[in-house]
This record gives sequence, C-alpha cells and structure tokens, in this order.
Amino acid sequence: MSGRLYVIGTGPGNPLQMTPEAQAAVDDSTVFLGYLPYLERLTLRPDQMRIASDNREELARARDALERAARGERVCMVSGGDPGVFAMAAAVCEAIENGPDGWKQVDLIIVPGITAMLAVAARIGAPLGHDFCAISLSDNLKPWPLIEKRLRLAAEAGFVVAFYNPVSKARPWQLDRAFEVLREVLKPETLVIFGRAAGRPDERIVVAPLSEANAGMADMATCVIIGSAETRRVPREGLPDLVYTPRFAASSSQ
Repeated sequence: MSGRLYVIGTGPGNPLQMTPEAQAAVDDSTVFLGYLPYLERLTLRPDQMRIASDNREELARARDALERAARGERVCMVSGGDPGVFAMAAAVCEAIENGPDGWKQVDLIIVPGITAMLAVAARIGAPLGHDFCAISLSDNLKPWPLIEKRLRLAAEAGFVVAFYNPVSKARPWQLDRAFEVLREVLKPETLVIFGRAAGRPDERIVVAPLSEANAGMADMATCVIIGSAETRRVPREGLPDLVYTPRFAASSSQ
C-alpha cells in the first residue's frame, strides 16, 4: 500500500507565518523528518515521531521519507521557509527520479510556504515590487565561478537580487566577494537590505548602501536583498524607513 509524503515549510520562524495547509499536513502525519531546528518549531502529539538529521544530509533524508511512505506511512518532510526554494522539495524529486519505481507511486503533496525573502521584503516595504531573482551563495552544490557569473548578469539585467545562504563558518568570504562583483556593475548608493530572523523576536533589519555593505552585517540566518537602480528609500518621521521597487522600470541599465 502506498502512503503519503507531505513536503512542507514552516515559514521564516514566526508561528503565524506557517500556513493552515502546512498545519493540516502536520496534523495528518505520523512521522516527521528534517533538520532539528525546523522540527523543533512543530508541536507534535505523543503518537507522532520526529527524526532529525544534519542539514547536509538532504538526499539521505529524502530517501528515508520515501521508503517510509512507500510502506504506507504518513510522512512529513519539514523545511524552513518554502520547501521549494533552496530546500527539501527538490531533494525529494531528485530521489524519486533516481529511486525505485515504487517511489513514483507515493502520494506526494508539496505544500507552498513563505520563504525568507518574502518575509524580509514585507518587513521593510516592497523591494521585490519589480523583477527579481534569488541566488544562493553556497558553493556546496555548484562552483563559485558560476555564482559570480550569475551575480554579474543579474546586476547587469537590473534585477533585484535576494541572497540565500550568505555566510557560514565554513564559507566566511563569499558574501564580501559577492559585494565586490556587484560594485563592478551597480552604483555605490544601491540599497542593500540585511534581514535577519524576519518576524521572530530576535529580528534585525538593516539597510545600507552597497558601498558600505560587508559580510559582518550578516550571518546564516540573514537574507540579503540587493536593490536595483529603481529601488527607493522613503524616510518616515518616527517610523522605520520604507524601501520599495516601483512596478515600472525607468531604465535598462545601472
């Protein structure tokens, strides 16, 4: 008998940002797999089992989930943010493609969620109001020269760019190098948003010009958003500034 595999995201960490559809998947599941900090966001019943694994074991975790679902269990794969954005949905699909035929018959339900760049954007205004893209700065699964190429081309095309995985203990230099690449294309006054733990008690949102942006302003819990030539800052007396990108493009170059 084929079981069911949900792939959900818990959102950026604020319980209110976890969707009702994701919560319904949690209620229907009996086994939960994921990175421990994400699993700890869930309140589980005594009959529900939690299986934590390292954040670098995505494919092994996906195979385990599919094996359990193929045996008839109701399984929930847990990611942060949205499971389809630099998260577990792609790993599950990869495991299905390369796994036994039985895994293709598993009832797979991928539940959309709120990803970090959307949470950060909402806290500061609307920096993603026009064309944008997301780039992971982790070179664990792709070569760094490819990341630099994409950064340069995105900047030249006038996209607002959201950085995921900007820095870590094992990768302390990539974010500063990314800023160096962007400074070759973008103006010094281009706005950079550092959004850490958006919506959580330890939230920190900082806006700086590209000329002053540096890796010391971010950590692994930070989503960094680089504005385009059109992105604007609106001061408000007694209130935080707004940052937004108009829904029109005034120019085709930086």
